Amino acid sequence: MPRKSERPGLKLDEGQRTKLLKISHSRTAPIREVQRASILLKYSDGESITGISEDLNTSRPTIYKCIDKALAAGIETGLKDKYHRAKPPTITEEAKLWVINLACTKPVDHGYAAEIWSLSQLAKHTRNYAPAEGYKCLEHAAKATIQRILKSHPIQPHKIRYYLEQRDPEFKRKMQNLLIVYREVNAINDSGDDDNKVITVSVDEKPGIQAIMNVAPDLPPVPGKYTRTARDYEYKRLGTLSLLAALDLHTGHVFGQVHDRHRSREFILLLKELDEYYPADCTIRVILDNHSSHISRETMSYLKSRPNRFIYVHTPKHGSWLNLVETYFSKIARTFLKHIRVHSKEELKERILQGIAETNAEPVVHRWKNFDFTTQYM
Repeated sequence: MPRKSERPGLKLDEGQRTKLLKISHSRTAPIREVQRASILLKYSDGESITGISEDLNTSRPTIYKCIDKALAAGIETGLKDKYHRAKPPTITEEAKLWVINLACTKPVDHGYAAEIWSLSQLAKHTRNYAPAEGYKCLEHAAKATIQRILKSHPIQPHKIRYYLEQRDPEFKRKMQNLLIVYREVNAINDSGDDDNKVITVSVDEKPGIQAIMNVAPDLPPVPGKYTRTARDYEYKRLGTLSLLAALDLHTGHVFGQVHDRHRSREFILLLKELDEYYPADCTIRVILDNHSSHISRETMSYLKSRPNRFIYVHTPKHGSWLNLVETYFSKIARTFLKHIRVHSKEELKERILQGIAETNAEPVVHRWKNFDFTTQYM
């Protein structure tokens, strides 16, 4: 039988009991106040210290401290912590700034092999070199200490954010020229003019389309048991293919050629297909990037053999997102190319061409709409 406490009982009036009950069931009060309110209520009801400790999973010294404060100065004091003067910080502000300055350098600058700091390495370097720099308070700095110092500013030396330093010096001019073309195309499409003699197509390549083969058959969904197709984790790579595509911005028709490589000869094959498709009295305006195959000697020789037939409109360097055919590539990546599995590269080629044929059966005209945003991009 547990020994009865020699402390006097705690008497509560109706108002005090109601207040403690409210705090003990609160979801917003500090957890320590909720715990202390429960301690005082149980003690006032005559429960033993051992019983309170077991019910609340609380240590006996914590219970004694709470009860003693309430008996001495009332329940308000029992619920709160005693006032204590804050201790001066162990790590000085100057020492923290030294750590921040260190985190803004690279480990390789200090003779290490790593390119960026890990928190563990930064803490180890701090322990080794901070005391000699006059910051003895950092001689036992742990990883968590360094993490708190960095978080207070904040800084994350263990991460890298990429940016683009050099852009096309004529980025804005080329972008504006391209937007003018898109405005013209939209105006022609809206007018319904079928006698337009300038056809605009958007051309680009989607390289590295992987031919992946399953090593075990897919398992179909089973109603009431499996909600989705099951696929073995293992697979076999069969190689890659490149899709060279041209998107007609007036009709939405897609010209697609699938090759093992993307060289001048493949690009010329696409130009020849465009040349054969459109009437001879039309000019074909081609929106494309600065890939070497687009301006190679072989390509230029072909273009010279077809004078006044093609007009190039180049996207700016690092501005491939301005090319509307990219929206089509995004679409096929989210549709028929998603999770695709084949038995050979030839099958992959056939399915890509089949997907393009399905697109051309129900073509969608791609339009550039957000002219204001793009004009302000620079």
